[in-house]
Amino acid sequence: MPRAGIVTVAGKPNVGKSTLLNRIVGQKLSITSPKPQSTRDRIVGIYTTAESQLVILDTPGLLNPKYPLQQAMRSTAVRALDEADVIIYLADATEGRPPSLAEAADLAAPPDAPVIIALNKSDALTAGQRDELSFGDNVVLVSALTGDGIPDLMARVALHVPESPFLYPEDEISTQPVRFFVAELVRETVLEQLHDEVPYSVAVQVEEYREGRSPLYIRAVIYVERESQKAIIVGGKGARIKSLGEAARKKIETLVGEKVYLDLWVKVLANWRKNPGSLSRFGYQLATGKGK
Repeated sequence: MPRAGIVTVAGKPNVGKSTLLNRIVGQKLSITSPKPQSTRDRIVGIYTTAESQLVILDTPGLLNPKYPLQQAMRSTAVRALDEADVIIYLADATEGRPPSLAEAADLAAPPDAPVIIALNKSDALTAGQRDELSFGDNVVLVSALTGDGIPDLMARVALHVPESPFLYPEDEISTQPVRFFVAELVRETVLEQLHDEVPYSVAVQVEEYREGRSPLYIRAVIYVERESQKAIIVGGKGARIKSLGEAARKKIETLVGEKVYLDLWVKVLANWRKNPGSLSRFGYQLATGKGK
């Protein structure tokens, strides 16, 4: 009997969770950025071998929320812990031995699922540091950047998921629609090209995805919270929005495998990160009960 189950990747912000998911599935699903808190939703990747199928959830970084969007992000991460058959607790190996997952996530009790500790960025360690961090059978040193240790990690994870028929066709790598990834690639481009607070005030919605024509027509709206932020994204004589559009279009063409006409717009939705109605509009769920 093959094995199949849900694997949640959890950890503090900026430890490499998105890079790890992309490395495992062999394709870019999660956006990556040096800026913390770039992952807001859970991203689903599917890793299938002859013997097992792992449905991997990349989650927002575990943090102490300061406003409603961050509350929704934390709730997403905690719910994914509750759903997991096995948890990969990813930590930065260069920071030494990490606290327990329950401490890192500020949970009242440890998760029910078995936890495998993956210490990332191991390629930056000395031999002595690697020895010091080999403190248990459930600890794996990995590098999401180079791929070192990933086969060992996945083999260990597969042992903890239940015997089950595969949950999805073997050639699928995600359960989320292309529109979702298009919006994420636009947001990633904003993270890359803009600085300070502006990227954190950005949400992206794909309003039209018109197939059956060449090039593929996509209309997406970048939402910000203030008129001053809109002016920054548009730029002088539209130079910044043009640059954002060109860079995002190239990424989207790589994703969909065809030519794309990307029609980008910028609109203001005041204080959307703190407004429950606006958060719901963008698909973010505020915490209730156990997920708080």
